Amino acid sequence: MQLLVLIGAALVARALAATNGHELALPSYHYGAPIRVECMNRSSETGEHIQNEKHEIEWVPFPVCNETDQPLEFHYGIEGEVNCTIPMVSDPFFHLLEFYIHNDAPLACRLPARPPPHIEVMGETPPPQEYIPLVFALAGTLQLSHMHISTHLNVLLHSTPKQHIHPHDSGVLDSATAYSTSPLTHLEGSATRRLVIGDPLPLSFSVRWFPTPALPKVSGKVEWSGMGGHIYASTVFYSLLSFFAGAAVSTAYFFGSVLPRRLRGRGLGGATPLGYGLNGVGNGWGYQKRAVD
Repeated sequence: MQLLVLIGAALVARALAATNGHELALPSYHYGAPIRVECMNRSSETGEHIQNEKHEIEWVPFPVCNETDQPLEFHYGIEGEVNCTIPMVSDPFFHLLEFYIHNDAPLACRLPARPPPHIEVMGETPPPQEYIPLVFALAGTLQLSHMHISTHLNVLLHSTPKQHIHPHDSGVLDSATAYSTSPLTHLEGSATRRLVIGDPLPLSFSVRWFPTPALPKVSGKVEWSGMGGHIYASTVFYSLLSFFAGAAVSTAYFFGSVLPRRLRGRGLGGATPLGYGLNGVGNGWGYQKRAVD
């Protein structure tokens, strides 16, 4: 029975590849799926990349994070803050950080564009794993005995556009980038750390996802949301317009509805500031004269 199921799955995969194209038969990430980061293996002495016996570039997992006891990973479609504290900066890793900060060598990493295939078609070679580059633009300043390194980075991840049937449907990675923020505020900034050999390195990543390779646009212009702090002439104009419109409506309602109801509820003679009211009744302020016995 199990053999029949496997054969049926293989036939379905082959049919999909034949009818919808090879691209649709490949696996995709589902919402929340883990995507592990691996980086180019470099020499701590020269900063050059290291090759294996097949003359291929060696890729190694990102250093293990204290928070998860696993190398750094992101989750498909999930935005938020990701913390990764490297427990101890060794002497070789410290020298690599010097290469990265001095831009002698990039912190070049990569992410698998798709998850590995779960079904292998008999008689066919599985497709090679695809990767997208993720270069961390790590910033800081170098000193003789230590360094200042910006520990907060923004990570932008793009997926390919798809016609999703359900919210948070599957997708494939298209591109990515990461960069340090506020690297020049090490004198007063909390996101920059003074680092020596043997110290822990607390990294924090602000992760944002885009459903297409392009940035959000409206009428051909990039719309930045969530920035705040800006006041424009149009904002002042609409604020004043709203204020005067509200005042006019309130005034019309008071004189057209509230005031007539109050006047109908009391006599005019004792409520008017005229000499003695109407017909000599009242003294003009609501007080009637009493006869003295």
